[in-house]
Order: sequence, then C-alpha cells, then structure tokens
Amino acid sequence: MKNEHAVRKFAAEFKKAVTAILLILPGLLVVLPVVLLITGSVMDQYELKEYLNPIFMEGMAAEKLTFIKWKLMPDYPVFAHYGKLLFMSPQFFVLFWNSVKIAACILAGQLLTGLPAAWAFAVYKVRGSRILFTFYVVLMLMPFQVTMLSGYLVLHRLSLLNTHSAVILPAVFSTFPIFIIYGGFRNIPAQLFEAARVDGAGEWFIFFRVGLPLCKSGILSAMVLGFLEYWNMIEQPMAFLDDKSLWPLSLYLPEITWQQAGFAFCASVITLIPAAFVFVMGQDYLEQGIIFSGLKE
Repeated sequence: MKNEHAVRKFAAEFKKAVTAILLILPGLLVVLPVVLLITGSVMDQYELKEYLNPIFMEGMAAEKLTFIKWKLMPDYPVFAHYGKLLFMSPQFFVLFWNSVKIAACILAGQLLTGLPAAWAFAVYKVRGSRILFTFYVVLMLMPFQVTMLSGYLVLHRLSLLNTHSAVILPAVFSTFPIFIIYGGFRNIPAQLFEAARVDGAGEWFIFFRVGLPLCKSGILSAMVLGFLEYWNMIEQPMAFLDDKSLWPLSLYLPEITWQQAGFAFCASVITLIPAAFVFVMGQDYLEQGIIFSGLKE
C-alpha cells in the first residue's frame, strides 16, 4: 500500500516537472531575444565589435569563418547609446510622437465607429444583419496586401497620400475591434435590456449605462490589441507615407554597422517599452477578449 502511494506520488511529481519544463522552454525562447536586446544596448562598441565581428566582416576566407558569441552580462556596461538616442537624436522623438499620434487617433476613431456598430450587430436583430456581420468577419480575415492597391487608389483620389490620415482613416474602420466588442455585448443577457426597456429606459440610456459598463472588458481588450498592432505596424506607413518625417517609430532603424549596433539595440529597447507596458497592464482584459471572440451565436 505504501509502495503504491509512493509510486503515485512520484508519478504526479514527475508529471509536474515535465509540464514545468515544457512551459519554461518556450518561455525562454520568447524572453531570450529581449534579454539580448537589453544587454546589447549597454555594451560598448569595442565589445560589440568583438562579438558581432563575424557578421560585419566581409571577404573572410571560409576557413576563418567563426560563429558569433554573446554574453548575458557585458564586461563593462555603458549607457552612452541611451544618451546618444535620448539627447542627440531629435529624429527619434519626431517618430516617437508620430507613433503616439497615429495609435491614439486610430483607437479614438475605432471607439467612435466600432462601439455603435458592435452594439447594433449584437442587440438589434434585423433582416440581413447576420449576413452583414459575416461579411465583416470575412473582411477581418483579409490581409493588408490584398486591399493595399485598392486602398492606395482611393487615398490617392482623396489626396490623402503622404499624410497621417492615409494610415489613420483605413484603420479607424477596421472590422477587428467590432468583432471583439460584439462578443462582449453578446455576453450580456438580453433579458437585462428588456427589463430596462420595461422600466422606461431609452436606447441611449441602455447603451451608455448598461451596455458600456458591462462590456468594459471587451472594449479594453480591443483597445489593447489595437494598440499593440498599430504601435508596431510597418506595411501601411511604408506603402502610404513617402516623407520620412511622417514615419512612425516602427520604421526607425539606423544603418546597422558594428559602430551603430548598440544604438540600434537601444532604439529597439525603448520602442518595446510602451508595448510591453500596455500588454502587462491589459493582460486580464486580453483574456476576456479571447473568451468573447470564442462565443457562439
């Protein structure tokens, strides 16, 4: 009896250990590039040259080729790259505020257009609404490359090319936030709306005082996902913006040589900070958004 209990205990502990290892290994693969960015941003240029020499050396004989090496902790940490980026690179701040402007305007526009649309799809049942919503979902599945040419022609006809509006306006009418917020509204019992109408509440009152508070998780999850997408978007600015002073921070990358490698690492770290902060703060809402997106009709 004791032996059987010991075997079961050992099997349970072994299962926990295997599960922990299987979860930790993918986590390390995700975290390791971020750690390498941070350590590279505080290395001096001579140490970076030593480690990255095999990448930037040209014309090396095949027998002299070596693999790059790296340290998780620099021998002599320096913060000169951060000083150069923050105090001697005004272009970085121009692109930083471009990213803030673009992301903020898109999210504000999506709230103005997406909330009423999601509310209408979720609450009001009219003929053809299911077909129209299915069409919305199909549009959400279409990648940017499919609609890039038609979008370019429309923006050119409206004289919006090479302006921030060329990036902001198409994203404002994205179907993805409507899909997420729709799931949040659908999670609210319909009997609650009927009870409010019986009590004499108007539709606007129900929307603002009942729907929005109860769908807060769905709305915030859509905003978090939207920020992560638009803070890091690359294709739309490259396609619609020619003036580099209008580019967002996601396109800021200096010419990478071994002299500029630390500077590039530093720029990547600072670019990563807002996205990481928003993700950590909105992690719980993201989980709710995933739940809402999986609800069935």
